[in-house]
Amino acid sequence: MTSSTRSLSALFVFATVSVACAAESVSSSSNVANTTLDVPPSTSDKESASTPLDPDEESGAPTEPYESCPSDRWCSELYAPTWTPDQPATPDGRFLHDFSYAGYRYGARPPASPPGAVYDVVKTYSADPTGKADASSAIQSAITSASSAGGGIVFFPPGTYRVDRSLAIKASGVVLRGSGTSTILRFGRKSGVAHSAHITFAGAVARDSLRTLAADAPERGKDVFLHDANGLDVGDDVSVGFLITPEFVTEHGMEGMWTAFAGKYQSFFRRKVVAVDRSVQPHKVTLDVPLRYPMKVRDGAGLQKETGYLREVGFEHLAVSDAVAWSDAWAEDRVHVVTMSGVADAWVRDVHSVASPGATGQTASDKTPYHLRSNGILIEGSKRVSVLESSMENPQNRGSGGNGYLFEVSRTSEVLIADTVARHGRHNFIQNWGFGNSGTVFLRCTSTGSELLSLIKGKLTPEKAASEHHHSLAMATLVDDCQIDDGFKFENRGAYSDGAGHTGTGSVVWRGAGSGTITSRQYGWGYVIGTSPELKVDTDVDAKTGAGTTPEDFVEGRDDGERLYPPSLYEDQRARRLVQP
Repeated sequence: MTSSTRSLSALFVFATVSVACAAESVSSSSNVANTTLDVPPSTSDKESASTPLDPDEESGAPTEPYESCPSDRWCSELYAPTWTPDQPATPDGRFLHDFSYAGYRYGARPPASPPGAVYDVVKTYSADPTGKADASSAIQSAITSASSAGGGIVFFPPGTYRVDRSLAIKASGVVLRGSGTSTILRFGRKSGVAHSAHITFAGAVARDSLRTLAADAPERGKDVFLHDANGLDVGDDVSVGFLITPEFVTEHGMEGMWTAFAGKYQSFFRRKVVAVDRSVQPHKVTLDVPLRYPMKVRDGAGLQKETGYLREVGFEHLAVSDAVAWSDAWAEDRVHVVTMSGVADAWVRDVHSVASPGATGQTASDKTPYHLRSNGILIEGSKRVSVLESSMENPQNRGSGGNGYLFEVSRTSEVLIADTVARHGRHNFIQNWGFGNSGTVFLRCTSTGSELLSLIKGKLTPEKAASEHHHSLAMATLVDDCQIDDGFKFENRGAYSDGAGHTGTGSVVWRGAGSGTITSRQYGWGYVIGTSPELKVDTDVDAKTGAGTTPEDFVEGRDDGERLYPPSLYEDQRARRLVQP
């Protein structure tokens, strides 16, 4: 079975379960308990013990982890049937992170309909569904009404909606929902959109004062010990981070590279408090999701309480396009269709880019059906977000300056990007800018045709590109059962992008397929486990982008990925967590 076939099959199951869950009444007592719960069942929090998430409401994935390796398959030496999240590393330090927490509500179920009314942009707010008149004001009015009511569904009947102004969602519980690809949002602004998005879901995350660690906290641990945990309660959102000290920079061999963040405090992990014990000294705080990297007192590591996340917001069942005249597309950088910033337990689902009428190419002979002017979907400064069953392709601007990014994450924790297709971007799937990205899972993704356009002798010239980690030590990414027909890179980018340096550590490519190349030159250990015969693997630490990346990353099952079991590391780890008592 090909990766594309597996993706379509999984998509069908996911969609079926999603519809069923969406149709359930929110008045059901069992669903009310599950809907309000925000803690994975494997934690020790009393709330989660009394009202555990129901494993039967998962998204069509296996509910039982594998117990033995099938005779006609092979299983990784690092992921035996007896694997546990805290099993000791091998003598040379190799281990696999627990990626199972990624996604909306820790991946325990697909998003469902929020409580609240339906706000029909045509019937109630007189939006024009023919695409002739600007519908921006009508749509924003519907969003405002839903926001004022505490949430609801802003519904787009079939039609084409011209949107000439940016739209903003700043309240929890608001979902923008179309009728599938028969609902098209066309964004046609020619200018004034650089470094912004046509639709923004914007939380206002604020942090209180730093509570410093009294002891180093190891990676894969959930407990942190603070000098003073007063003011922290179970259920609080928190971030854990540290200063980019000279010692930290030197430890990673990044002198002269990580200058943009030198001496600055960076939030690395967005978490939730599930237990506080002030009876011990120092105080012990237990988090919902394991840490992905050691936290050192040396670097001023600490914890801050957070407030202001948007929750239960979604963007689904829509088609989008914003390609314009070629010159306009190249006049402004980093224009996204939709951005989610400062959100938790949110989703993008069944959103597809489509060709934009009137869009032009570089020359008159360029008949490419362009969909986007620059970028697709951006998730930033957020946690527990799912991007599902979506496709983005054919942006016009694939030049430098942050363009051509189709599915982008930046400074996020536990984001799931599943059953998605990206074609002909510059970097189809990308982690971008800054420290503090961890726990991202790309599940059954398809990446093809990545291409950078560079100005050479006055002419834009195409060069091969790839999906990649782009910046500053992103941690514990999983590329799971993906079709990579161009490339996926983890490497030391050195001074590029304002000193990106090491872009990855502890990340895994699992059961990779396709005709591209996996470049894995990670700081510390990286892992490539199971690849198809056509997929090339490059782990050469002596290459230009391999400086400081010894030991050479772990490779297992080269050319035999089809027989790797289980087919999805994320889904099997999630099944293990959800069946725990």
